[in-house]
Amino acid sequence: MLAALLLFLGIALLLAGGTALVSGASGIAEKYGVPPLVVGLTVVAFGTSAPELVVNVLGALKGESAIAFGNVAGSNLANLGLVLGTAALFTPIVIQGQLIRREIPLLLLATSMVLVMILDTSLRGIPAFLDRSESIVLLMLFGVFIYITIMDFLKPQSDPLILSLSSIKHQKYERAYICWVYVVGGLAGLVFGGNLTIDNGIILAEAFNIPTVIVGMIVVAVGTSLPELVTSTIAAIRNEADLCVGNVIGSNIFNALMVLPVSGLIIPVEIPQGGLGDIVASLLFALVLIPIFFLRNSVMSRGMGALFVLAYIGYMGYRVVSSV
Repeated sequence: MLAALLLFLGIALLLAGGTALVSGASGIAEKYGVPPLVVGLTVVAFGTSAPELVVNVLGALKGESAIAFGNVAGSNLANLGLVLGTAALFTPIVIQGQLIRREIPLLLLATSMVLVMILDTSLRGIPAFLDRSESIVLLMLFGVFIYITIMDFLKPQSDPLILSLSSIKHQKYERAYICWVYVVGGLAGLVFGGNLTIDNGIILAEAFNIPTVIVGMIVVAVGTSLPELVTSTIAAIRNEADLCVGNVIGSNIFNALMVLPVSGLIIPVEIPQGGLGDIVASLLFALVLIPIFFLRNSVMSRGMGALFVLAYIGYMGYRVVSSV
């Protein structure tokens, strides 16, 4: 019982630390004259994925690559199935911008690359790992993605996603030291919360005799995906569909091309039992977005949103049952 409480406390500290870090870093950036759009693209985008990154780095340092893999795989599944599906339940999602239509194929490419890299057992007859060389390749692709994205946002255009990001208002502080207090406090919350999350996640897994990857996929991943859930739902309610989908797609690309390979640089990430199926499931969710946003008048209906949520719940239930 105590381990469960400490686990949820750790997730709460991760979320609070990420929020404080974004708030403080945004204030510092604006004080130095950084445009709000660039702040939204960099500080906010990286900050909302900070909990996942911290959990994975600390997990890798502790030699717990299973919980690191489960966090990434679970976050990506939660973002597509739970977050995007829940947002569509509130209001049908209509995509207008070309930027999202390009990022969806990029997500397919990133997920497919991860899938190919963990086919060691099928292709080479050895245990599946994401090693350091493969991690470097993924990070290089992430650099290309960031470059292309920044160049797109620097061009004068009227894409709805760009206009939505341009209108985001960040907290302003009159004194710079307040921003630094938020940054330092946020980092401390992330590190302390990350340690609590990993340590007590392992204790819970051992107590219930379930793999740590399941704890990472369900408890940790869903907990650290709460910012995406809140942001996407609010954006959908405000009819800012491009921002809603962009938040989900961008987070998944960040997880696949940045969070996971950073863990692989620290220690080769062993792919746990069922891990290959997790990546395949994530790829299938992304593939379904193609006919939805390219062939169905760019609309994700409430019915389709309900199917996404049910598919996510069903797959998580299958993972739990198959691991016992």
